[in-house]
This record gives sequence, structure tokens and C-alpha cells, in this order.
Amino acid sequence: MRISELARRSGVTTKAVRYYESLGLITPGRLANGYRDYDEDDVRLVREIRALHRLGIPVERTRPFLECLAAGRAYADDCPASLATYREAIDELTERIEALTARRTTLIGNLNAAAHRGSAVVPSEESGTADDDYLTLPADLPVPEDDGAVEHLCGTAAPGVALCDTAGRTIRLDGLGPRRAVVYVYPLTGRPGTDLPEGWNSIPGARGCTPETCGFRDHFQDLLEAGAGRVYGLSSQDSPYQNEVVERLGLPFDMLSDPSFGLADALGLPTFEADGMRLFKRLTLVIRDGVIEHVFYPVFPPNEHPEQVLTWLRENPL
Repeated sequence: MRISELARRSGVTTKAVRYYESLGLITPGRLANGYRDYDEDDVRLVREIRALHRLGIPVERTRPFLECLAAGRAYADDCPASLATYREAIDELTERIEALTARRTTLIGNLNAAAHRGSAVVPSEESGTADDDYLTLPADLPVPEDDGAVEHLCGTAAPGVALCDTAGRTIRLDGLGPRRAVVYVYPLTGRPGTDLPEGWNSIPGARGCTPETCGFRDHFQDLLEAGAGRVYGLSSQDSPYQNEVVERLGLPFDMLSDPSFGLADALGLPTFEADGMRLFKRLTLVIRDGVIEHVFYPVFPPNEHPEQVLTWLRENPL
């Protein structure tokens, strides 16, 4: 067969075939007119080279596998030399993973340091009244009950709702990738000098958004080390409002804004009314590969919830 047919059947380019030939990995026959003539054995060899290369084994180091096939073995890795090449590739990958892990740890540390540098939460003395101290939770907060509103969520596919984050990007929960994403959903964060809705403290599960957010900030590195690939806060507040929270609290992660409740409507998430506003009930989604893997609901107390999520991640490693 001609080189173009070999390339097509093997899933490579003709340039790649010529490269393999230059390395002596394949040796075609020659026709009377001098043209190369490839056969079924060459197709098998090129496919083997391609498969090994996709595993990260350099083309130049596939020779032991090809020689194993040439020796009549049914599989390219039936020979000791092939197994040795596997081990070398695994060792190299392990070294690279360790180096990347070290770099990732350093980057996370730098991110946390930068996020906390100069951050300040306005204390109650500066806010005017104790009610403005959003970091302190009253001792008599009502405990939310499990009304079964999220029982349908585990195993459900995350919808393709487009949400804006505080970095100005469009995020889809069905496209967050294979690593676990922690998305904590909350009603609204208070802001110094801004009144909370009437009777806020008496609504089960309403109070505590700022302490919860600060908890996710303080445990951010722990969450990543426990297997979370991303952390997001999500509410119906618009992005400018959320940006103020990110800056004021020094958050190392972004917030997602869903003012139209597209996610709530798509998934049937529970909401409630306060002061004429529709707000999300507090819950947390763990999403992996576009599927909701776990749901925390109800969430109480909110200031301890980040530790609850961290415990779950550690007890349920991938």
C-alpha cells in the first residue's frame, strides 16, 4: 500500500510515517519503480507507535515494543524490555507529578498570601451597631429543617446555565472538568452600612453568609489539598456587589452571580422570600465531570460548614 493509505489507516500523518521510517522503526518494501510499499505489519507497527506516544512514551523509545511484535509475540508488551520501558515512563511521570504538586502548593500559598494581604473586615465597632457585625452569629439562630427539597439532586447532571463570575468570565457548571468543584450557594452577604432584610435573624438558614464565606476563604488551601479543584460562592446578587465582597473579605476564589435564578429553575433548587426578594436557600453542591456528586442541605451552622465540606472531601477521596 502507498504511504497515504498507511497514514489514513493508522491515524497519523504521512510526515509522521516518514519520521518513523527515518528512525528505523518501520522498514517498507520497495516496488520495481522504487516506490515504498507498506503492508499490514506496518499498519500494526504504526498504530502501536501512536498508542504508546499518546501514553507519553516518546516515539524514539517505542523500539522495544516493536521488536517484541517482530519477534512474534501477540502483544507488544509481552517482552521484558517493554516492561522496563513502562517502568521508566512511570518513574518519569512520578517525578513530574511530584514537581508539579510542589509548584501547585507554592502557587496556592502565594495566592492565599496575596488574597489576605491588606484585607480587612469592618468590625462592629466601626459599623455602628452589633447587628452590623456580620461575622458574629447570634446564639439563638433558628435551625433550618430538612424539607427534602434537594433529594433529587445527587447524580443529576449539572445544567449548562451560563453564570458570570467576579473575574468577568462566563462559567458553566457542566464544564468544570473532572476535578471536584465545591459550589456553596447562599442567600446574600451583608455589607457594612446596608440594612439586612426585615426579620433576617428569625428566618431559618438566612443569617451567616459572611462567616460561611470567610470559612471557605480560611480553608481554601485545605480544600484544594483534599481534592477540590475549584471553589465558588453563588448567590442572586449581581457581580458588582459580589466584587465588593471578594475585595473586602480578601477571597482567593471567585463568586458566581445568578440574579435570574437560572440554576435554581434548572435544578429545582429551594428558594425563599424575604422583604419582597427571592433568595437562594443555603446549600452546597459538589460537582465532578458535570454531575452533582454530593449535596449538603440544610447547612447549619454556616460558620462551621466549610469544615464539614473539608471533612467530607477527606473521607471520600477520589
